[in-house]
Amino acid sequence: MKDQGGSTRKRTGGRLRPSHKKKKHELGREPTETTVGETKLRVLDARGNTEKVRALSTDVASVAADGETVQAEIEDVVENDANPNYVRRNIITKGALIETSEGLARVTSRPGQTGNVNAVLEDE
Repeated sequence: MKDQGGSTRKRTGGRLRPSHKKKKHELGREPTETTVGETKLRVLDARGNTEKVRALSTDVASVAADGETVQAEIEDVVENDANPNYVRRNIITKGALIETSEGLARVTSRPGQTGNVNAVLEDE
């Protein structure tokens, strides 16, 4: 069984009954929906002696093109396959297509997990 809730059925179609409820360390958190705006970060305690930085909002992206990385200003979210409503709400997730000062770029990082936006310039 997966941590976030696996299938309730076996390969044969039989029912899988959970042996226990989720333990504290198996619980998930609400997703961080990173928006376009002034940079705001939140630091969370993670498992072990580590911290996780979440970007609540950001307006800067590290855009890679032709072997060079440039800091670019994020202007808008053009497309987001994760959820069509995220485009209207300007929410950035991995795989989103964003309009930057350098041009259109595809997000390659997970801003809600790493605290920054890395992107690769798209060929137009």
